[in-house]
Amino acid sequence: MSVVSKVILNADDELRYPSSGELESVKSFFKTGEQRMKIAATLAENEKKIVDEASRQLWQRRPDFIAPGGNAFGQKQRALCLRDYGWYLRLITYGVLSGDKDPIESIGLIGVREMYNSLGVPVPGMVAAIECLKKASLSLLDADDVSAASPYFDYIIQSMS
Repeated sequence: MSVVSKVILNADDELRYPSSGELESVKSFFKTGEQRMKIAATLAENEKKIVDEASRQLWQRRPDFIAPGGNAFGQKQRALCLRDYGWYLRLITYGVLSGDKDPIESIGLIGVREMYNSLGVPVPGMVAAIECLKKASLSLLDADDVSAASPYFDYIIQSMS
């Protein structure tokens, strides 16, 4: 949920107008809108490049994943891993655009540990994958944008850890 939505819902729940502090948070949200849109566009436009680089990093870091018996052994399993990379990258853009981690939580993290455990996917491996996705993504951004985008990657990493 965006800052604007939160302010409106909180004020409405309490049958009041938004406070000056809440209005300042909305003002700040709008000031960063152009930056958030630029970050999301960069990530979306470079999805293939990011996913390819992140997977290359992960396979170097954890060659056992693509070795016989590994969770990403074979074309089908590897394709599923790359699909998940794209999915997590898309979740990051939702968070960046909304300026909030709620979309990441509600769309992508509720039950994720249980899902991966039931599929036999090692959760520490997924954490390593998201770390690689973060590194590949942030390499395309300038320092200010890295500061703005990093917390969304870190949120997923911490939630899975």
